[in-house]
Amino acid sequence: MSDIKIWATLSNIRVSPQKLNLVAATIRQVPAATAVNLLAFSQKRVARDVLKALKSALANASEGHGLSSENLIVAEAFVNQGFSLGRVSARAKGRAGRIKKRFSHLKLCLVAEGI
Repeated sequence: MSDIKIWATLSNIRVSPQKLNLVAATIRQVPAATAVNLLAFSQKRVARDVLKALKSALANASEGHGLSSENLIVAEAFVNQGFSLGRVSARAKGRAGRIKKRFSHLKLCLVAEGI
């Protein structure tokens, strides 16, 4: 029964994938209860969104499979690039500079440990 994987996805997060990956790297291969504490006290703005996805995965585990958070670990945390909004910034001599406002996707996988 240890091969049960619980997934949760969060799409179109308004932050660049590079910044999201910094937060996702802190919770990879960490017990779920510890990951909740790490994200709750993180100074990064995107940590709130990652915590939202993690709580969704924990709810999926308890409701769908009857597992508690004490024996779950965050096995994988995938970060993918979403779409980019193009914006224009006025520059000198009538030119325009491109600004890319990047979005990203997060996919979390929890695995039951020691069952």
